[in-house]
Amino acid sequence: MKKTVFTGAGVAIVTPFNKDLSVNYAKLEELIEYQIANSTDAIIICGTTGEASTLTDEEHRDVIRFAVEKTAGRIPVIAGTGSNDTAYAIELTRFAAEVGADAYLNVTPYYNKTTQLGLVRHFSAIADAVDIPCILYNVPGRTGMTIKPETYLELSKHPNIVATKEASGNVADIVHIRALCGDDLDIYSGEDGLITPILSLGAKGVISVLSNIIPKQTHEICSSYFNGDTAKSAELQIKYSALIDALFIETNPIPVKTAMNILGFDVGECRLPLCEMTPTNLEKLKKALEILK
Repeated sequence: MKKTVFTGAGVAIVTPFNKDLSVNYAKLEELIEYQIANSTDAIIICGTTGEASTLTDEEHRDVIRFAVEKTAGRIPVIAGTGSNDTAYAIELTRFAAEVGADAYLNVTPYYNKTTQLGLVRHFSAIADAVDIPCILYNVPGRTGMTIKPETYLELSKHPNIVATKEASGNVADIVHIRALCGDDLDIYSGEDGLITPILSLGAKGVISVLSNIIPKQTHEICSSYFNGDTAKSAELQIKYSALIDALFIETNPIPVKTAMNILGFDVGECRLPLCEMTPTNLEKLKKALEILK
């Protein structure tokens, strides 16, 4: 059986920016400390929520290194190293391994896309290049690519491919993936709105946007389930459902960064092409945040 990278709620942490939109490393350290103090089970750095797509190559590497250093082995750090260029993904993943990341998150190739056979070759080539575990990332709404259950089965045979972040929202496919892959592939929910339902299918936890603002409660959705209190897990899932909806009312991470700024985290704006929320949606987000008072 393969080793599980983490169990519970891992935060897809935002990348905070200064007013000039440079990376705010002092704030990032604060966020990491806040997450660890509030029971987060893993830090996922430079993912979609971390605006990796608008980080320069140097920033991307520096942010990964910084997160590993500041987390200092207290909880796992999973580095987003995906690319639609296999050679570059290998290069960046090797860097993450060299600086001490515990695992890496690899999204499906976007824009140029590929076939299912191409997915197997792409992910296998990266997994062959490093010894740290790979968490696949299936998010069709972002990439136009879907990892089919049968492709998951083939990928799960690789000793370094240990898990997937499933953000397809397709629960039926997740059932099929579990049936085919069993314990050879851990599953993490990539949808905050489906944590408890996907835990019920044997998932190990969630890679969460919600955890940026309520890490302890998101952790509790998972820990309650694993401790046998499934009713409590479901209760919390339902309690925060309106907030979760509001966090995805516009393109992530626009709403979560906005929410964090409202709550006093001062994480700065998003980089273009992501921009401020519309006034109507901003009011909806503010109303949803009232549950935290």
